[in-house]
Amino acid sequence: MSNVVILGAQWGDEGKGKMVDLFSERFDIVVRYQGGHNAGHTVFIGDQRYVLTLVPSGILRGKQVVIGNGLVIDPAELIRQIETLEAAGVDVAGKLAVSNRAHVIFPFHRTVEKVSEAREGRTAIGTTSRGIGPCYEDKVGRRGIRMADLVDERAFPELFRALAEDKATLARAFGIQDKLDYGAILEEYLAYGRRLRPMVCDTARLLHQAVGQGKRILFEGAQGSMLDIDHGTYPFVTSSNATAGGVATGAGFPPTKIDGVVGVSKAYVTRVGGGAFPSEALDEAGERIRNAGGEYGTVTGRPRRCGWFDVPLIRYTAMINGFDSLAITKLDVLDGLEEILVCVGYRLDGEEIEEMPAAHGVLARVEPIYERLPGWKSSTREVRRFEDFPPNARAYLRFLEERTGVEIGVVSIGAERNQTAVAEGSRLERLLGPLS
Repeated sequence: MSNVVILGAQWGDEGKGKMVDLFSERFDIVVRYQGGHNAGHTVFIGDQRYVLTLVPSGILRGKQVVIGNGLVIDPAELIRQIETLEAAGVDVAGKLAVSNRAHVIFPFHRTVEKVSEAREGRTAIGTTSRGIGPCYEDKVGRRGIRMADLVDERAFPELFRALAEDKATLARAFGIQDKLDYGAILEEYLAYGRRLRPMVCDTARLLHQAVGQGKRILFEGAQGSMLDIDHGTYPFVTSSNATAGGVATGAGFPPTKIDGVVGVSKAYVTRVGGGAFPSEALDEAGERIRNAGGEYGTVTGRPRRCGWFDVPLIRYTAMINGFDSLAITKLDVLDGLEEILVCVGYRLDGEEIEEMPAAHGVLARVEPIYERLPGWKSSTREVRRFEDFPPNARAYLRFLEERTGVEIGVVSIGAERNQTAVAEGSRLERLLGPLS
């Protein structure tokens, strides 16, 4: 029996959706444990493209899926996603469980976030303005509304009115022209509660019972480790724990029952929004990677910032998460390059440093130390075994393994499920079973 966490090793958008879809065949339950609908997992099955921002992608494999207590949920978005999946022939009824302890996003959360981002003197984080941060603020401020409250038609109206009045007062204080119809929102959310009530339950208990029955559980992270509220590049982070430690709090799952952690990393690095990015390529090479990789946000459509593989970053996220193995995605994007750069260290004020700077201003000042590797100048998209990669591609993967100290267990060279090469005899295979 193995319970495994799979999460992003960089700043998100690493290709976790495909990896979760690939691995979930070997599990009974797939669980999302943090974030909101600001993060999207894109899965391609044949000609069909699925963008999942709340429902765990294991639903596409017919698995039972769980939205944990660590999430903040926009009920309208969740219902829209359920209906989209059902219209595409995906069976959702009876397979989706939503934690009664997850918090609820309201329209006024989006208003607060937009105002906060635009406020003079405020460091603009580059959020999706979907209300995720303000909802987490209400959660930590102990004034939030949870799914258990939403589905309770007797208790919800009073709780809603108290929170709505709080936000209306805030809007007036900041001179916000609040045009929200709170009465209409109340009625709308009462209807959402009725629609979602059959799916809402104590998911921590559900997972505890599943472990007792010998079922295997896969936990999927939403954002990358470098966006973790505690360990990421603060303040340019998300509002939840995207690292492996978030599983314990975000799903109510004992850490002693987790058997392995798999990090997902692109063969290069991307980032959306503001924040330090030591290996960012602000030249023609960065633009080439963006175009070849289709690097535009799943949720926002924003162009992603692109750069070279960052070894110190992966060493740091491996330390925080305890990676057993790495899944490298989009290796094919580097096909055809004459030369590939790899950031192997950071230099600060003329001296090489060993640790990841905590202060954002310090990280923004570091200079990347690069090593140059020869490209392979041929396609890897048809490769299915490690030994069949071009020699320089194999050398590149070995170089990343040696410098990061983490094995590479699987490599993705395209969006389809079968465009994957597996390292035979890896820790990943021992953890999950044969993948080939």
